[in-house]
Amino acid sequence: MSRFFSFTRLAALLVKESIQMRRDRVTFAMMIGVPLLQLMLFGFAINTDPKGLPAALVAPTQDRFTRAMISALELTGYYRFVAPDASAPLAEEMIARGDVAFVVTVPSDFGRRIERGDRARILIEADATDPSVASGAISTLSTVAASALRREAGLDATAPPGNGIDITVHRRYNPEGITQYNIVPGLLGVILQLTMVMMTAMALIRETERGTMENLLSMPATPLEIMLGKVVPYFAVGAVQVAVVLVSAKLVFDVPFVGAVHVVLAGIFVFVLALVILGYLISTVSRTQMQAMQLTFFFFLPSLLLSGFMFPYRGMPPWAQVLGEIFPLTHFLRLIRSVMLKGADATTVAGSFSALTLFAIGLALLALLRFRRTLD
Repeated sequence: MSRFFSFTRLAALLVKESIQMRRDRVTFAMMIGVPLLQLMLFGFAINTDPKGLPAALVAPTQDRFTRAMISALELTGYYRFVAPDASAPLAEEMIARGDVAFVVTVPSDFGRRIERGDRARILIEADATDPSVASGAISTLSTVAASALRREAGLDATAPPGNGIDITVHRRYNPEGITQYNIVPGLLGVILQLTMVMMTAMALIRETERGTMENLLSMPATPLEIMLGKVVPYFAVGAVQVAVVLVSAKLVFDVPFVGAVHVVLAGIFVFVLALVILGYLISTVSRTQMQAMQLTFFFFLPSLLLSGFMFPYRGMPPWAQVLGEIFPLTHFLRLIRSVMLKGADATTVAGSFSALTLFAIGLALLALLRFRRTLD
């Protein structure tokens, strides 16, 4: 047997490492799960040119020219009219909530102007909080409108030739198309999610690894008291991060803050509460700090990709949008962008706020059920 190298010793070490890897199920699952997750998300769910965007139609008189225009917009693949007979107040409410990306307003005299040969006008309001979402849909408008009207006028030989159509595009909430207006508010949610979940997840595991968990369990404290004692201090850390991001957003990036501050702070509070409880839940299923970190990143990756922070949420297929709904970050991004950029009130963002509250309650119940009074 060689003093410097032995295949027998090497084989024994390989067997030992294989057994250890098999026992560490979390790490083994990460090695298999992360590549599959990335393939699924980047291969199927991510789309930088979203189509089938929801739109509302405000058209008091839907004549044949109006119908031809709407059909042409739908044939482009970018527009999907979910409210084809909306009123002006309803359409305004829908675009403020984020239910639609476009509001197409066709005046009542649209058809008469085309038949007389006058220039007709159409107003298209686009939700430009995410500039990349509306760019493709807006760029096709002029060509689509002209071809649709020529085709419809040609069907009726008695109709005089039209002089054209004026399409007015109003980019709502972000007229200049500044990307920072969309990214910076979203960064608050991303930073809070990464730091709050990871720090809280590793807090309880650190007690076990340092040997102080026995003292904690021997105290006359209930699982709820232990959980609150672990998660509440991290609210101070979150408060500092919130202050830094919001002040930087206003002073450095000049991001508009149209809505009420108390609505934003209430949403941030519930979001941070859900995150720290999620971190505590991860700590109850992890044995080491490395496992806690791995589980945190396993949650962080799909949340980042499916929430609408990096890629347009509406550009993803329906199944990916359903998956995106299970992450708190998705609802927080809707809330903070709606309040900061659109000036939404508490009623408008009530759906997102309720979803975050349900996340916090559900995660708290799971964490309490998973809490172990022993180290076995």
